[in-house]
Amino acid sequence: MINEQKNPWTLLNKKDVYESPWIKVSHHEVLNPAGNFGTYSVVHFKKLAIGVLPLDKNNFTWIVGQYRYPLEVFTWEIPEGGGDLNVDPIETAKRELLEECGIIAEHFTLIQQLHTSNSATDEVAYIFIAQNLSFTKSQPDEDEELHIKKIHFDELYEMVLTGKVTDSLSVSAVLKTKLMMLEGKL
Repeated sequence: MINEQKNPWTLLNKKDVYESPWIKVSHHEVLNPAGNFGTYSVVHFKKLAIGVLPLDKNNFTWIVGQYRYPLEVFTWEIPEGGGDLNVDPIETAKRELLEECGIIAEHFTLIQQLHTSNSATDEVAYIFIAQNLSFTKSQPDEDEELHIKKIHFDELYEMVLTGKVTDSLSVSAVLKTKLMMLEGKL
């Protein structure tokens, strides 16, 4: 039986090779689980990933469209952003929802914690459902050109099923929310 607690990798050497305000990349020389020499590159994220799915009493939601530079495509996704590691994720969720959509929610429910790409990064994401909504003017960051769209949750669910929404936090949020709805937990 495999011991799930034991790390089968041996770190021989670690060197930071790049750093920005958002990430740090390190090069690791290792002995792999078979005992052979190898290398591993790790991207350390300096912020948490936070996603928020706002839902009104009629199951309408708001999605954000924007051009994603690394992918070179325009995407639709739930409101999301980065949060400081030493700040409660719910505070970042509140801030992102207000900044991107101009929505203030009275109730937040944490529905999912996930690792976005655990083979290469240590990024941790928290996903919330926001309810009991009120509205004000959005306050996007200067580097954001956002398109906000109000749609019914069922339409967003179809966008996920048909591949029109591919962002990992959005897909996870929508599928988990749909499951909670089907189980009568929402």
